[in-house]
Amino acid sequence: MKKDIHPDYHMIKVVMTDGTEYQTRSTYGKEGDTLTLDIDASSHPAWTGGGAKLMDRGGRISRFKDKFAGFV
Repeated sequence: MKKDIHPDYHMIKVVMTDGTEYQTRSTYGKEGDTLTLDIDASSHPAWTGGGAKLMDRGGRISRFKDKFAGFV
């Protein structure tokens, strides 16, 4: 088995978008560094379920709806 091939895990502080903080082990940065998140589960639409809009670019959604209108 090779020595020194594993990354260095150390404690860092993670700051969420709402300001909450927690300590975790990571390979990010150095011991004691702070990782400030731009997007997390409390603010991203994929997890919150809000703010999602379907944009009809070039009529793709309209064509899909027309094609499968009587499918049910």
